[in-house]
Amino acid sequence: MAEELNPGGQTSDGDFEKVHHAFEIISQQYVEEVDEDLLIEGAIEGMVEKLEDPHSVYMDQETATQFTESLDSHFEGIGAEVSMTDGYVTIVAPFRDSPAEEAGLQPNDQVVEIDGESTEGLSLYEAVLEIRGEKGTVVNLTISRPGNSDSFTVEVERDEIPVETVRSETYEHKGQTVGVLEITSFSENTSHEFTEHLENLESEDIDGLIVDVRGNPGGYLNSVEEIGDQIIPQGESIVQIESREGEVASYVSSLEEEKDYPVVGVIDRGSVSASEILAGALKEAGDYDLVGETTYGKGTVQQPIQLGDGSELKLSLFKWLTSDGNDINEVGVEPTVEVQQPEYFYLAALAVDDEEPLEKDSMGDQIRAAQEMLTGLGYETGRTDGYFDAQTERAVQAFQNSSDIEATGIIDEETANAMHQELVELVRDPDNDEQLKTAIELVVEQSGAE
Repeated sequence: MAEELNPGGQTSDGDFEKVHHAFEIISQQYVEEVDEDLLIEGAIEGMVEKLEDPHSVYMDQETATQFTESLDSHFEGIGAEVSMTDGYVTIVAPFRDSPAEEAGLQPNDQVVEIDGESTEGLSLYEAVLEIRGEKGTVVNLTISRPGNSDSFTVEVERDEIPVETVRSETYEHKGQTVGVLEITSFSENTSHEFTEHLENLESEDIDGLIVDVRGNPGGYLNSVEEIGDQIIPQGESIVQIESREGEVASYVSSLEEEKDYPVVGVIDRGSVSASEILAGALKEAGDYDLVGETTYGKGTVQQPIQLGDGSELKLSLFKWLTSDGNDINEVGVEPTVEVQQPEYFYLAALAVDDEEPLEKDSMGDQIRAAQEMLTGLGYETGRTDGYFDAQTERAVQAFQNSSDIEATGIIDEETANAMHQELVELVRDPDNDEQLKTAIELVVEQSGAE
């Protein structure tokens, strides 16, 4: 392994002597006594930082243990995959049905403060330890969102995050039975769960299958390869892996009997890494349609490397390419049928308290978000430009009346929470899921239903 990670041994002894010399000078001559272990930790962190790779990280003993626990059957936190981008802790994807998703966190949201403390200077996993916590406790995240001029604070109640990675359901449409397999992440047991759910769906004589990887932050490469073996035609490449020397190895599907029903994938901007591999294989190797939005665009493979004392490097070692050899890093996988969700699907919870409510004649991003919420809930504001006018006030009053809240026309904490709760119920209603509805329609059309 050491030879693989340092081919040719090209780093000279002089280079390491320079590092050692600097270490001795600092540890022996710095004006105050220093912790030598911290110097070593800092040196490793500095090397990884210079890679400018948001997916390569160094984890000390404590954070490595926390990371390992997150791969278990459950953990406690907010339920979001994060990375370090441009020096900021950044949401890669909230898990489906997690506190992070319910709070409205989105891919590319930057966490600039945790409970009022700046994240500047924190490593990725130091920030993760701050964000995680016991079920039922609350963490306040100050978010900078691309396209918003102002940052805002989101209150997220931590919960137990089960690593239940596959769910299935059937929908009846135009006399056809459509099976939906939702994959929430790719863990060690995901392919086994996928097999069980697929067999159950096929026992119900489904007329078509939808594979939903929206909001899926990725996971183990071997897991997605094993799933590909079950739905990608035999002999087709599921994924290609490219080494730093440019050597490419292809993983080919071993599926013996091709499916006799149509398959459609569903993707969004929160489909990351392993979920993008599967989406690319469905599109290129299976010639299946993809419905939704262009995926996140993470085209590298990370592997944990133990450093001997409980700490480890999570390091990008390979690039992965799609079935046709396309590099999707920072590009993503494009859908064949682009479908956006209604605007209210992408809204974060309002950051409102009783000391600073939203009221008539004020303006800003929070008011714009409130107007979009009200519009999504069926209350006509007349505008969504962030100015709180008389019609917006009337829309707030109408919502308050329907929710048994005093109709002040002012969005205080109680009103904001009620609006958000109704919005979450709206988002979770399959009747409002335009991407899923389009995928079902497509499957039924391809199955030959009249």
